[in-house]
Amino acid sequence: MASTVEVLADAFKAAGTPFIVGHPGGESVELMEAARERDMRFILMKQEVAGAMLAATWGDLTGAPGVCLSTRGPGAANMVNGLAHALLDRSPLIAITDRYSTAQHEVGLRQKIDQIALMAPVVKWGTTIDASVVRTQVARAMRTSTALAPGPVQFDMPQSETKKQAGDLVAPPPLLPDVGFADPDRAGLKRLVARIDSARKPIILAGLGTLWNHGADALVKLAEQLGAPVLTTSKVKGAIPEDHPLRAGCIIGGLIERKLVSESDLIITVGLDSVELQPKPWPYTIPVISLINTPALDALVPSEFEVMGNLATLMTILSEDCAPGTGWGEAAAATFRTDVSNALNTPSNGLSPQRAMEVARAVLPRDTIATCDAGASRLLVVQKWQSYGAREFLTSNGLGSMGYAIPGALAARLAYPDRPVVAFTGDGGFMMAVAELQTAVREKLPITVVVLDDEEIGLIRVKQEIKGIKRYGVGIGGVDWESLARGFGAEGVTVTSENQLQDALLQARHTEQVTVIAAKIDGSGYVEQFNALREL
Repeated sequence: MASTVEVLADAFKAAGTPFIVGHPGGESVELMEAARERDMRFILMKQEVAGAMLAATWGDLTGAPGVCLSTRGPGAANMVNGLAHALLDRSPLIAITDRYSTAQHEVGLRQKIDQIALMAPVVKWGTTIDASVVRTQVARAMRTSTALAPGPVQFDMPQSETKKQAGDLVAPPPLLPDVGFADPDRAGLKRLVARIDSARKPIILAGLGTLWNHGADALVKLAEQLGAPVLTTSKVKGAIPEDHPLRAGCIIGGLIERKLVSESDLIITVGLDSVELQPKPWPYTIPVISLINTPALDALVPSEFEVMGNLATLMTILSEDCAPGTGWGEAAAATFRTDVSNALNTPSNGLSPQRAMEVARAVLPRDTIATCDAGASRLLVVQKWQSYGAREFLTSNGLGSMGYAIPGALAARLAYPDRPVVAFTGDGGFMMAVAELQTAVREKLPITVVVLDDEEIGLIRVKQEIKGIKRYGVGIGGVDWESLARGFGAEGVTVTSENQLQDALLQARHTEQVTVIAAKIDGSGYVEQFNALREL
């Protein structure tokens, strides 16, 4: 008969996740052994939060919940930020926290915190593993983490339960049942079709829900039928290839996109999750039609119609039943792209972050997967880097956490071992995940990390300047990037010009080693760029 940890390991592997990631504790070793016996990989991370972010990104890319673990007490507390990322960035994740055996837990104090209560605000569901019902618990966890909107669940795993015989079920529930929406009655969509046909200048705003139904191709088909320009959130960047003439750009949450949206006479939101938007009142009085696959309960986007269903199916039907559009979208999208590019092309002394992105895009292969950290440079990366497929651009947007780019890149490399992966990060975000360079080297996960080094926490310096506050407390600087990289067994190079960056990226393309490219950039244009694009 199977033990608790054997049931867990079998379930994770059967669901499509052949590894566990994290920093273990004494109570984890039985689960790790069960994974080893099943030829599953264990990836030792140096920080629990990075492990959770890696596992969450695996969930994004594959649909199978990533699995991370931590020891009790300090390890669990340190993992909280990674779970918050999975919750707000809608990533399927199962997080396992060690716990004393039940008797010890009831009387002990050392390293004891209520981990279920600690995690409750940042998970969809938390439970304490019990061997007698573990099969039901793991089935519920799989369904909860993948149900729309996806997110994390937590297992608190007492030492006393790990090797107990797991209880049997007469009819075990399937781990990931085939759940779908029934195809809609086309007659029931006639009012929606008529409303769309009455618009002369529709615009599409696409969010995360588009990807949950694998709706990228249908999104492009609908945009082409309507001749509508498309703005996407940063998580959906690439769902419409960014060399498509109807691709306008990414939603910034600021002034520059309002000009484009305000020219339209109908906003069609597709899978738009309000967690992806800036926390501001909806700025438009233009009518809104919402196509969605899970009810919108926040009332932040006022929609005239809200139609719920499988978005790939809905968009396919609409693209077939709606009349061809007026064709306003290509010119409008091109104008917006030009306006954004001009706003970002501020003068600089030396290598600018915007030119660094343009050089990187010109050098790296079309199928490169890019990850992006939070910070001042994120605005430039999101707008200047181009992606050509869904989930080829990965970032923390709902939480907006620093320290994401490197663990996100490791997940991409695990999911797509034959594709190039580049991580764009500021010096501040890099330092938060620097230890995972050793993970990348040890686990033979070659990625290229481009550190945009402006020697400061640039976004906070921008806010200080905009508010008329002197620069204070934001300096970094003084990092010997090449020695740092080589100390972890990676290649390291520092560049100060476009030609040097180009050469370094070309060299990294032809190596199977982890490479750190420190690009010394001039961030003096950030304030002007933020003022042009987005209110702070």
